[in-house]
Amino acid sequence: MKRFVRFLQVSVLGLLVSLWFGNVAIAPAQAHWADLTIADIIVSDTDVQITLTVPTVLLNFADDDGNQTLSLAETAKHRAQLEQQFGNGITLKNQTNDSGQFTLTPAIAQQPEDKITHSTFLLRYKWPTPLQKLTIQYNLFSPELDQAQALATITQGNRTQNIVFTPENNTVEIADTIPWQQQFLSFLQLGVEHIFTGYDHILFLVALLLPGGNLSQLIKIVTAFTIAHSLTLTLAALNIVTLPIALVESVIALSIVYVAAENLWRKQISHRPWLTFGFGLIHGLGFANILSDLTQTQSNLLLSLASFNLGIELGQIAIAVLVFYGMSLIQKRQGELILRAGASVLLVCMGSVWFAERALAAWP
Repeated sequence: MKRFVRFLQVSVLGLLVSLWFGNVAIAPAQAHWADLTIADIIVSDTDVQITLTVPTVLLNFADDDGNQTLSLAETAKHRAQLEQQFGNGITLKNQTNDSGQFTLTPAIAQQPEDKITHSTFLLRYKWPTPLQKLTIQYNLFSPELDQAQALATITQGNRTQNIVFTPENNTVEIADTIPWQQQFLSFLQLGVEHIFTGYDHILFLVALLLPGGNLSQLIKIVTAFTIAHSLTLTLAALNIVTLPIALVESVIALSIVYVAAENLWRKQISHRPWLTFGFGLIHGLGFANILSDLTQTQSNLLLSLASFNLGIELGQIAIAVLVFYGMSLIQKRQGELILRAGASVLLVCMGSVWFAERALAAWP
């Protein structure tokens, strides 16, 4: 009876915590996108054109109706302020350290179809003489965004390069080519940060590893997840496989619910690698969402994919090791079954809340 009461207490606490966490701590369907800017930069002889999809929270002064995206009317009304904001936040200089003449085209402003927290603009920078060297400094970040980043694709002639701007790494110089090491490290860091801020992916791993097991079982589960999400991450980034973001995010939430619920009634976990592989295919599509807006040549796409995926794997391994050793410590304590069951109930509740939020957000 005491064990049942303790289990019930843990379950109720788990439900309360999950309701708070699902509704307050995590944005339901835009968790990986909310802090991200996409910049498509085209460099020609004497000018640079930037198509910028930016979090509207950076432009709250112009969001008169508070719907998290700027309309054409709002853009036209606040054009002077927007030009000042973008002109100060994104600085481009040529070989003589002269800033380009900046103009903003409000006609491009629109609500991205599946990114309701963002707005898109066209920025132009022009110089009177041909560009021999270009320095881009990107400082359009907000302290309100915890993981602020700008994914940039830079096209010059038939050469395309990728870079991730962050508050700490905000400047790039284009004279010939961006060193591949800089591109590699940028997307490696992006992958690590993506897995550590992807709370649904983390909780899926936790749910998988809650039953415990030996190191061999851990390796099989992690390997199955790696193979599966690497496959669909690549296919999605190459635009070979695409699914609606809302559907992918909803199934990711359901994967947490199913695996955590299974922990409550199944004792054997020998099937877990196959289960992990199946759900890992969906998680890979979730990982790919962050790269889907980059227009890249295939050579740069492979470099970005490889480094981004490696970053995810490094973060995933670190999480798996921590969970594995955490489970090892729990095995040495009394009430182990209650702790595992309580944690599984908590994960079921959290996944259910996320699923409901994401499904409702996708409803027309």
